[in-house]
Amino acid sequence: MHTITTQSELEAAIEILRRSAFVTVDTEFIRETTFWPELCLIQMAAPGATALVDPLAPGLDLKPFFDLMGDESVLKVFHAARQDIEIIFHLGGLIPHPVFDTQVAAMVAGFGESVSYDQLVSRVTGAHIDKSSRFTDWRQRPLSDRQLEYALADVTHLIEVYEFLAARLEKEGRSSWVNEEMDILTNRDTYDPHPEDAWKRLKMRVRKPIELAVLQSIAAWREREARERNVPRQRVVKDDALFEVAQQQPKDATALGRLRTIPKGWERSSTANGLIAAVQTALAIPKEELPKVPKPAQGAEGSNAASELLKVLLRQVADQQGVAAKVLASSDDIDRLATDGEKAEVAALHGWRREVFGEKALRLVRGELAMRFSGRKIVTFEV
Repeated sequence: MHTITTQSELEAAIEILRRSAFVTVDTEFIRETTFWPELCLIQMAAPGATALVDPLAPGLDLKPFFDLMGDESVLKVFHAARQDIEIIFHLGGLIPHPVFDTQVAAMVAGFGESVSYDQLVSRVTGAHIDKSSRFTDWRQRPLSDRQLEYALADVTHLIEVYEFLAARLEKEGRSSWVNEEMDILTNRDTYDPHPEDAWKRLKMRVRKPIELAVLQSIAAWREREARERNVPRQRVVKDDALFEVAQQQPKDATALGRLRTIPKGWERSSTANGLIAAVQTALAIPKEELPKVPKPAQGAEGSNAASELLKVLLRQVADQQGVAAKVLASSDDIDRLATDGEKAEVAALHGWRREVFGEKALRLVRGELAMRFSGRKIVTFEV
């Protein structure tokens, strides 16, 4: 099976694909030992055309591919697009647009929550995908025919899946629902997080403002260090060590070396110097400017019971609409609705979600809507 390894082949393939109204896209990558995914293969297809691009081929410039990803006249179809888009953004500096994600579309079209690609292909086309090549080393060369056949199947079957889902969504009047989700998926902020926000991904184990200030500083330092060295965050310093440093606040290498989560001798490395500098930066913050430690949200009296009722309503609406429940509202959304009602800053109170579920949820919280068990089903009625 042929892979594209030269500039002329790539340009010719992109020229053919550009003639289609849509192109299905997938990538194979490795990221176990790096911060940024290492792109190993690009697969594309359109009705009557396919392309397997080897991004590791010497001298190959992927600019024609990135130009296609930014071409507003061609819809880019992915399944579970987030990691593919992250790769394209990192290497090409752009977010593909317009985009259609068949995983999201499938949830809106009633295929359940987070349906896998092979399950979706089986249900829509009846085809079976051999998954044995999924976890192979995509950096090795040459790639085997079995690997290439598996990779190409990821985009050829996607053509029929996309056409089926697009037709169903159009018939049910839900195309705009998916379009709203694609606006979020293609938001640049999704793929360009600020190092200063890195601490938010950590489970909070600090109780004092100065501990939080140190944690924020060293988490941001680790994020920058991992990006610059292109290594996983845990390779720079582990999460447990970040929390111990935040609590103990070592001001020099000697103090750092006493911590049990720091490997012996690491405190004398150049990397450790950066960590100590980040600690010192936080310790220099005036007391009145220290960040406030977020307090766990305390639900109002009765909010737990309200949350349970809202979950029942969510399942009832999801079943009625043929939509995956988590597309309508997350567990966090439900808790916030139960506590804050109309003031809740949740996706369930915006766009199509509000029309389908949010308004009913608010009416239930206000006591204007009730539920009862009838004919082995949950039904709602006006109070």
